[in-house]
Amino acid sequence: MEARYVNPFTDFGFKKLFGEEASKPSLIDFLNSLLPQNAQIKNLSFKNSEQLGALSDERKAVFDIYCEGENGEKFIVELQKAKQDFFRERTIFYSTFPIAEQAKQGKDWNFNLTAVYCIGILDFTFSDYKDEVDRHQIKHEIKLRYPDGSTFYDKLTYIYLEMPNFSKSESELDTRLDKWLYFIKHLKEFQDIPVIFKNEVVFLSAFEKAEFAKYTPEEKYNYNQSLKNYWDLVNVMNSAVGKASRENFEKGLEKGLEKGIEIGRVEGIEIGKEKGIEEGVAKVARALKLKGVSPDLICETTGLTIEEIISL
Repeated sequence: MEARYVNPFTDFGFKKLFGEEASKPSLIDFLNSLLPQNAQIKNLSFKNSEQLGALSDERKAVFDIYCEGENGEKFIVELQKAKQDFFRERTIFYSTFPIAEQAKQGKDWNFNLTAVYCIGILDFTFSDYKDEVDRHQIKHEIKLRYPDGSTFYDKLTYIYLEMPNFSKSESELDTRLDKWLYFIKHLKEFQDIPVIFKNEVVFLSAFEKAEFAKYTPEEKYNYNQSLKNYWDLVNVMNSAVGKASRENFEKGLEKGLEKGIEIGRVEGIEIGKEKGIEEGVAKVARALKLKGVSPDLICETTGLTIEEIISL
C-alpha cells in the first residue's frame, strides 16, 4: 500500500513539517515539549541555516533548521539519519556559530549571551553509555556542570532524542513530547489520523502538510528524490555490516573490545578499531558514490571531506 504521508526522516519531509514559515506552529509546539515551563516560547523567526566561519577558508556548517525565539534564544534542530564518528563533536562545533554571532561588532559588549539549544533527532542510539538506564533513555539533556552535578552554565543545552528507544503505543502516550515522538516515528505508516490527534489543531495541520497527494508535481518529485537518498543511505548502512543488524554489530564490537581489554591487548585493539572504522567509512562512502548519492549527503553521513570522497 502506498504511503499516504511523507517520511519525516527524509530531508524534504522534515523541513516540510518543521522548517517552513507555515510550519512554525508545529515547530514551536515541538520545541516547547522539550523545554521547561519557565523557558516556553511564543514565537520564533527562521534564520539562515548556512553559517560560514570567520575566515573564507574555514569549514562551513549547514543546519537543518536554525531559528531564534522572541527573547533571542537560538535553536539548532538537526535530523541525523545514520550514526557518524564524532557526532557529539559535530553538535558542539555547530553550537559555536550561534554563540559567536552574538558578539557586538564595533560596540561595547559585556558578553551577556542568550540561550543556545542544540537538538538532535537521531534515527540511531549511542552505544557508549556506561549506565544501562542511560542506554535505554529516549531524551538526553546535557549542560555544562561542576563535578558535584550542579550547573556551571545554564544557557547552553544539548538535547538528543534517540528515536529507536521510543516504543510507546498510542494508548501509552502521556506527555506532549510523547505525542510528537509517536508522530515523528510512525507518520510514514499511518493511513488515517490516529484518534489521539483528531482534536489537536497543531497535529491536524502537521498531517495536512505531510499528505503526499496534496503536493505539487515539483514537490512530489523533490520528495521522491529525498526518499530515494534516504533509502540508499539505509540500504548502504545495512549492507556495510553484512547480514547482522547495526545493533548486533555494535554490541559485538563492544563485547570484543571488553574481551580484548581483559586479556591485555588494549593498544592493539585501539589501533585495529581505528583502522577498521576508517576502512568501514571509506566502504560506505564508495557505495554511496556508486549509487549516485550527492557528495553533500555523503559528507554529512561519513564525515569525510569532498576531496576525500573524490579520491575514492
